[in-house]
Amino acid sequence: MPHACRRIATRGHPASDRNPAKPALAQVGISRQHLYDILNERKPVSPEVAVRLGKAFGDGAGVWLWMQAAYDAWQAKRAVDVSNVKLIRAA
Repeated sequence: MPHACRRIATRGHPASDRNPAKPALAQVGISRQHLYDILNERKPVSPEVAVRLGKAFGDGAGVWLWMQAAYDAWQAKRAVDVSNVKLIRAA
């Protein structure tokens, strides 16, 4: 499962010096370092960043939050041992 900001990489990296979208990065309100940290999976897409990216790309914050949640769940499923967890059934 790709990290939520892989979508930015496929649309062109706005922090790249060769990218014509670079000036738009300042309008989004995300620093170049913050974006690099998200792209390199060192930081998650926070709700605040999701709102900004959703506005910038025209697809809404929900898309970015859903992608981040899906990535987080995928990572947790790989890392968490649930072999001793029993299914709870309603009475």
